[in-house]
Amino acid sequence: MIICPVCEHQQAQGTECEVCGKKLTAVAPVAVAVATLPELEQTQLAGGRAPVQTAAIPDLEVTRLQSVQNVAVQPVPELDTGRSAAAGNVLVAPMQEMDTGRAASDGLKTAAPTGAVVCRYCRNVQASGAVCDRCGMRLPKLRTEQPAAVAAKAAASGERAGCPRCHTPGYAGRACVTCGTLIPAAG
Repeated sequence: MIICPVCEHQQAQGTECEVCGKKLTAVAPVAVAVATLPELEQTQLAGGRAPVQTAAIPDLEVTRLQSVQNVAVQPVPELDTGRSAAAGNVLVAPMQEMDTGRAASDGLKTAAPTGAVVCRYCRNVQASGAVCDRCGMRLPKLRTEQPAAVAAKAAASGERAGCPRCHTPGYAGRACVTCGTLIPAAG
């Protein structure tokens, strides 16, 4: 059985994966003996780029050599140029049923969501982090504030601490593997 290194699909034969199309083996070119045919006309000149004498065809119109100034412009009267005549005086009346303003504020703001985050790809429920633990896709942005005392205790005891920017678990004093932010040490 052949196992694809990308999607781990198992298949009995083939040079590429049936699921994702990854090339499974590098096929070496086959050396084939090539014999020239004696009746085949060679198209390449022996001396490389040799000058060839040519004569102009008398009936051929040579338009490539004419400049633009020598060509006469002919107007086409039936061609629509996209312009219309002046509109003149048009009465403009406002629409009475159209609302052009914003709704009055009631002073209440929508609270930011807190708690677990659900991955939109595999529906995995995860307490924290910026990357799904199950499928590896980026989770929706949600900042949940972690108390400073809990973060300092975790970093001091040698446990993994959350990145202050994306909340990905990592070790204190090192750069975050997801966003590159330095995870602060306890102190």
